[in-house]
Amino acid sequence: MAIRRLLPGVFALCLGALLARGLALSLGVNNLLLAIALGVVATNVVGMPARLEPGIGTHKLWLGAGIVLMGASISVETVLEVGGRVFLVVIAVATLTLIVVELLARNVFGLAERLGSLLAAGASICGVSAVVAVAGAVSAREEQVAYAAATVLLFDAITIAVYPIVGDLLALPSTVFGIWAGVSMFSTGPVVAVGFAHSEVAGQWATMTKLSRNALIGVVVLAYASYYARAGDGDTPSVRTLWAEFPKFVVGFLALAAVSSLGVFSTAQQASLEHAYNWLFLLAFVGLGTEIQLGELRQTGVMPAFVVLLSLLIASSLSLLILLVLF
Repeated sequence: MAIRRLLPGVFALCLGALLARGLALSLGVNNLLLAIALGVVATNVVGMPARLEPGIGTHKLWLGAGIVLMGASISVETVLEVGGRVFLVVIAVATLTLIVVELLARNVFGLAERLGSLLAAGASICGVSAVVAVAGAVSAREEQVAYAAATVLLFDAITIAVYPIVGDLLALPSTVFGIWAGVSMFSTGPVVAVGFAHSEVAGQWATMTKLSRNALIGVVVLAYASYYARAGDGDTPSVRTLWAEFPKFVVGFLALAAVSSLGVFSTAQQASLEHAYNWLFLLAFVGLGTEIQLGELRQTGVMPAFVVLLSLLIASSLSLLILLVLF
């Protein structure tokens, strides 16, 4: 019965993916960005029937599956060659973003402490997922969660459009562009879409960089929970809670990359897996587009959006300068 409820929405995702692929070939535009655009149009112009929503909601599952399969095409030697530098940049930029948002929110714009913390987590780690994870650990109010999530989604929509333009204007190398998107954009879906819109290499580096950043979510949740617990509010999360919030596809990605490095997959098999994850990404990004509700984004408060905008400008500018020097 549960599967039957999902089928109409999954079928809609498949139709959207096929349409995006066909239009992209005809128009000469990137199919992943077009898939997101189709989702935006479907939900904001046409309207999304209630019976499609359960199946459409599986788009995060397809994104995770695509990321796992992408592990088979990753060169472990290349990752080891520059991975240390990338991880240092990830930690530095995530820490900088978190601190900047907290300082601006509390000391400059006078936002509530918990709202500032939710914005800081969403901007520095992994978007709405981090907002929800930290909200549960610090007992944030529902309206604060809604504000923070809407603000993150607003900048997801903006960066999807802006980053490819900046990458083309500056003629950024694929590796630099991919890592830059991975360390400075917010949510995993937009990062992957923008990376692969630039090039295959940029897409792989964007995904790997973002996954390493996502892996910091447990540390951030624990840190915030401990801070608010000492302040008299909130509870320190258990190991089970932290594992529940951890993005499991990171483990699958690393496992498949390790297996691939042993030479298990032939060239033909790797090509088939690449074809499969490209289609999974198309399904996921049609669904991602349906989450961009323009009406809700217009209701986002000015101050939270301004705080995040300033932090994004600082983090993206500094990280790009660092990456251009390193690579």
